[in-house]
Amino acid sequence: MDSRGGKSGRETIYEVIVFIEYMQVITTKNAKETKTFAKEFVKTLKVGDVVCLFGELGAGKTTFTQGLAEGVGIAHRIMSPTFIIMRSYKIDNEIVSPVFELVRNGEIQLYHIDLYRTESEADIQSAGVVDILGKPNTIAVVEWPEKLGDLLPQKRIELHFERIDDDTRKIILKRF
Repeated sequence: MDSRGGKSGRETIYEVIVFIEYMQVITTKNAKETKTFAKEFVKTLKVGDVVCLFGELGAGKTTFTQGLAEGVGIAHRIMSPTFIIMRSYKIDNEIVSPVFELVRNGEIQLYHIDLYRTESEADIQSAGVVDILGKPNTIAVVEWPEKLGDLLPQKRIELHFERIDDDTRKIILKRF
């Protein structure tokens, strides 16, 4: 306030600004292309990364995760862990990028997390999900990350999947 009781124009207004470091839009024409994109995408990851997959049922989130797993040498069949919330897979260090090879003990885990059936942040915490996110020696892929609410890590990679038709997907990639 100034001496006359009016506003001085010097009040500080605080705003929350979300900084998007990088954004890219990808269109895939079939499941094979979605998996191929995921295999290339995995080359950009570092240990501790949290990859959040947004999209409706059937949008391509699990297909993407299957391609990502193939890209890091996981030979197991990747299925969405809808009923158990989380699955863990050992990553083959000899296949992945040099960044992964810097891990001290040489063992890196891919965690595939599906929060579709969780009903609260307490469910998520009791499943141990929060303990995994951003942990060294891990890559966490989270389906239905909006369920994390305030537990969503600030440092994350988001992929938003949109089903264009039976085969075509639009994927928006954002790095925070």
